[in-house]
Amino acid sequence: MTGLVLHNTLSRKKEPFTPIDAENIRMYVCGPTVYDYAHIGNARPVVVFDMLYRLLRHLFGADHVTYARNITDIDDKIMARAAVEGVSIEEISNQFADIYAADMAALNTLTPDHVPRATEHLPEMIAMMESLIARGHAYVAEGHVLFHVPSMDDYGKLSKRSRDDLIAGARVEVAPYKKDPADFVMWKPSADDQPGWDSPWGRGRPGWHLECSCMTEKLFGATFDIHGGGLDLIFPHHENEIAQSQCAHGKPFVRYWMHNGYLTMTGEKMSKSLGNIETVNALLQDYPGEALRLILLSAQYRQPLDFSRDLISEQKRRLDRWYRIAGDVEPGEAPETVIKALMDDLNTPKALAELEKLAKPETAAELKAGAQFMGLLQSTLDEWFRGEETCLDVEVMIAERNVAKKNRDFAAADRIRDDLKAQGVLLEDGPDGTTWRRAD
Repeated sequence: MTGLVLHNTLSRKKEPFTPIDAENIRMYVCGPTVYDYAHIGNARPVVVFDMLYRLLRHLFGADHVTYARNITDIDDKIMARAAVEGVSIEEISNQFADIYAADMAALNTLTPDHVPRATEHLPEMIAMMESLIARGHAYVAEGHVLFHVPSMDDYGKLSKRSRDDLIAGARVEVAPYKKDPADFVMWKPSADDQPGWDSPWGRGRPGWHLECSCMTEKLFGATFDIHGGGLDLIFPHHENEIAQSQCAHGKPFVRYWMHNGYLTMTGEKMSKSLGNIETVNALLQDYPGEALRLILLSAQYRQPLDFSRDLISEQKRRLDRWYRIAGDVEPGEAPETVIKALMDDLNTPKALAELEKLAKPETAAELKAGAQFMGLLQSTLDEWFRGEETCLDVEVMIAERNVAKKNRDFAAADRIRDDLKAQGVLLEDGPDGTTWRRAD
């Protein structure tokens, strides 16, 4: 027993964490579908489970923890974008997988031990479907392979939904070939102009839920310790993963299910469909990654977090203060008060409050050690404040340009604008004055 307590979505309560094998702790987190830039809401589970990964490595040893986060590189959204741009799905998925990796690294997240891709696991997917068909849990209809939900007695145990709720709330396709309305697709046929792979049921492609079941099986076996993701994945994605994996192997699938809460903007869930998003890539043009990380750690991970640029500025000022205090001192051991807070279901607000108590010159080394344990204060003092000088220079040049415009010296004003543009800074004149942003 380590004293680590985690909230298990399956039981809806906090439970002491007891690994299946303390020498081989396995954690899987659902990663991105790579067809566009990730928004800051997509980054929340990355930062949350990065914090858990760091804590598990501290408790059990880095060599005894394995963390996997997948890439979904075959999906209808990827296909649609590839068709619009006239390129292959590989080109789209590789482009945005690389951007995603760079953006998440800028948030000081550690690289997972495994980053499996769906398209690399087609043999495992076919094998699992064959097993489910043989066991009576799946069937073939019109080139599709579907999981038959009524074949599993405790389907819905993760989301705690009744059968009527499952059907009413399911994002399922109504189709005449289904035996039951709740049955979900594991394999679907591809048209001649769509990407596809050969299978015993014809040329086609896998469903989203099947991918994660097969990737975890290959990496971790039938049963593993922790599966994480956003709250929106509980149903249908994680519910369907349980159904596939448990029915294929006849064993429990995951011991601890963990889900982070939504990121909101002005109270509404952030999502591409609503258009109320801020991409990580764009935010990183204006703010350091550590400020974004600190925002995502500022609320308890299961609670909603309302995001705004004002909040980034607030957390940036906090980091400025900590950097001035900690400077380039040598960090000691991470303070026990910080570790203890994180042991209580990743209570990051409590851990940050403990860091604030240490934010004074006489405990600067402890502040730095605790902050670095949480993925903060990773830069030197010079590196951190170097950008501030750039910002000051830009503001000075904007002021000089305003004076030139007032004096009707438009040639000088244009020259300043062009000089800034050459440095990657774009000016935008509006009724409230001139603002600036970094070029994409």
